[in-house]
Amino acid sequence: MMEQYIEKDGKRLRLGYTTGSCAAAAAKAAAWMLLTGCRKEKITLDTPKGIRLTLDVKEISLGVDTVSCAIEKDSGDDPDVTKGTLIFATVSKTDTPGVTIDGGYGIGRVTKRGLDQPVGNAAINSVPRQMIRENVEEVMALADYHGGLSVVISAPEGEILAKKTFNPRLGIVGGISILGTTGIVEPMSEKALVDTIRVELNQRKVGGAEYVLLTPGNYGSDFIHNELGLDLKIAVQVSNFIGDALDICKELGFKGALFIGHVGKLVKIAGGMMNTHSKYGDCRMEILAAHAGAAGVPAETVTEILNCVACDDVLRILQDTPYYEKTLSRVTDRVAFHLQHRGDEMETGTLLFSKEYGILGKSSNADELLRKITEE
Repeated sequence: MMEQYIEKDGKRLRLGYTTGSCAAAAAKAAAWMLLTGCRKEKITLDTPKGIRLTLDVKEISLGVDTVSCAIEKDSGDDPDVTKGTLIFATVSKTDTPGVTIDGGYGIGRVTKRGLDQPVGNAAINSVPRQMIRENVEEVMALADYHGGLSVVISAPEGEILAKKTFNPRLGIVGGISILGTTGIVEPMSEKALVDTIRVELNQRKVGGAEYVLLTPGNYGSDFIHNELGLDLKIAVQVSNFIGDALDICKELGFKGALFIGHVGKLVKIAGGMMNTHSKYGDCRMEILAAHAGAAGVPAETVTEILNCVACDDVLRILQDTPYYEKTLSRVTDRVAFHLQHRGDEMETGTLLFSKEYGILGKSSNADELLRKITEE
């Protein structure tokens, strides 16, 4: 277990290490045992971040021409779905010179373009592959071995765990991915989430899309599927990272983006919030109250809105008044304004909904954007 920490948001959080580090360490240990004939209970690994790890080697299986062992994934204080799972490496002597790397049971296989690995490859990303190769080659040099070695990475729980990740949406089938660019997991990494969004958007662009459908999360996805009758595969979930998603869309050269989301999330955009996580603020009632007031809602009703705890409560208050549509129109227009401001020359649009009250508002170009997205 790692005993290194970082301070984040006033909390002391323990670092962990990636599945890439696990795979490289397991491969190094297995190669060592195969080429020296000596059992290895611990293995050291230098990560790309410059942090040296000393890890326990588990599930050792020694053979004449093959050795298998595992490293347990430790994601520190990050709530990673792979935490505690075993990442195995099986290393065998081959007639092929050098080091060959592939994925076995529980490691996903790439089926769509635009990912780190080409279609058909195991979902073992470039940096973990480099780490595996360099560490195995280091052992080969120390053992003065000039033949070939095959490294197969596997994860017995991988197929089940993958269902809790973005892999099925990305076209990675059969298991988890072996990931990591630094070898180290920093708890609650927003960068990792944004990187995942970038991967999915890049995949859409590589696939020929010029327009993209974005939604913050599961509420939006459910609405897109159940109410609009659309295939969920056309939508990209961007979580709270509205601004980052737009920036990535611009960078990748998309012509347009349509945001479909629950009013409880998108109303924050009406206030200019481009990261809608509650830790950055919760101005939902203030924004709704301001627009209701501007629409002519009496002061006592504005006060009632400010005392609400959920957007549906506000809608309930306004529903049977003459101010309902005008208030929602103002909010929708303001959401559209801030999206377009961040989107710059890229065309943006929006559709707001409530699970209880249905579609609340949409920008004037929403239907046309949706048509372009669905026809691609």
